[in-house]
Amino acid sequence: MSELLPVILSGGSGTRLWPLSREAYPKQFLPLVGERSMLQDTWLRVAALAPAPLVIANEEHRFMVAEQLRQVGCSPRAIVLEPVGRNTAPAIAIAALEASADGADPVLLVLPSDHVVRNAPGFRAAVQRALPAARDGRLVTFGIVPTGPEAGYGYILAGGGKAEAGEGVRAVARFVEKPDLATAEQYVASGEYFWNSGMFLFRASRYLEELGRYQPAMLDACRAALAAARRDSEFVRLPKALFAACPADSIDYAVMEKTDAASVLPVDVGWNDVGSWSALWEVAEQDGDGNAHHGDVLARGCRNTLAWGDHRLVALLGLEDVVVVDTADAVLVAHRERVQEVKEIVATLKAGNRPQATWHRKVYRPWGSYDGIDVGARFQVKRITVKPGAALSLQMHHHRAEHWIVVSGTARVTRGEEVFLLGENQSTYIPLGVKHRLENPGQVPLELIEVQSGSYLGEDDIVRFEDVYGRG
Repeated sequence: MSELLPVILSGGSGTRLWPLSREAYPKQFLPLVGERSMLQDTWLRVAALAPAPLVIANEEHRFMVAEQLRQVGCSPRAIVLEPVGRNTAPAIAIAALEASADGADPVLLVLPSDHVVRNAPGFRAAVQRALPAARDGRLVTFGIVPTGPEAGYGYILAGGGKAEAGEGVRAVARFVEKPDLATAEQYVASGEYFWNSGMFLFRASRYLEELGRYQPAMLDACRAALAAARRDSEFVRLPKALFAACPADSIDYAVMEKTDAASVLPVDVGWNDVGSWSALWEVAEQDGDGNAHHGDVLARGCRNTLAWGDHRLVALLGLEDVVVVDTADAVLVAHRERVQEVKEIVATLKAGNRPQATWHRKVYRPWGSYDGIDVGARFQVKRITVKPGAALSLQMHHHRAEHWIVVSGTARVTRGEEVFLLGENQSTYIPLGVKHRLENPGQVPLELIEVQSGSYLGEDDIVRFEDVYGRG
């Protein structure tokens, strides 16, 4: 009997939930619904079905993926790193090739890392119902029973007429692009159409067989990239030149819309792709007036609002159908019917090389994080947190000097040929051009204030000599 292997796709950038979700820290790493991140919830939803997942992730997010999964007791079978995004069809091909490298042929349960499924037991039961069809060679997708007409989703027409959740796997008659609202209303009224969830179940060999039939160049490129991958204790690193040469396409376009093996299992499990602020409002806990608020929010006379405030008090008066999202360096105010246009704001920021498109003020690193508190023409102030036992690279800067003041914890400082300890309220100075390293030898987080001064303060003014995290 084929082993079940969850494949978690964690390569997305999630910019439709800007400014909370950004390219360097997208929505799958955020606790948008509940206490855990969406990535963590994705794994815990299926942890009872398999011992470990295979994860496909953006190379830039590798330490966040590993750390968040470690926090919920997950040791992935492998974390495969994509140096560039090539959409879902190549990502799943890499997963299928990796999963079958030892001659096995597991059934892959393909899951985006940034969806909500309210009824986890119901979803696990649906996977069990779909397994016989997948083992028999069908490429099964999970079709969501619509809760209403939705123009933001693709649809699946099930063969054999009207279908309901719990009726079992059926052949797919056709896939339909995102329709206009009037067409969506007709689809929902017919009872024959389901939302396309982007979740799949099939044997690794069957997916590779169908991909080779319809996209042989893509399969060849994926084989070449995985064959040349570098492997270490945590990650499988695909070579950039080889993987970038792979054609980019979704699994829907590359395989599912072409194959005669496509099947659909209708399910009603409280699914939502949280693809916009209005979608988050739908799944968030609401008060009697339809307001969904997170953080320090004070509202009077408001209806159907979504407000997110992590950094300061957010006050709303007399508003309806409005989204307000406050972060440390950006505020979004939008009508709920216009939130899909957030991507245009992000595009404008990128075109202007504005850092708010990619970075939060607080930036996560494998050793901890830093928060940009203040910046001026020739200075910058950061609050730095170093995890217990962690160390920054041995490095130097051509254009800036640094002052370090320990707020709490203990720092081990390398400065030139010197190595010394600093405790709370102690400080040191790192001159321009001097090799240095910051370490936390203690059992509690190290907190310090760094004041940089110089002619150029960019993050690319770092020359690394040694780094335990393999960064150049």
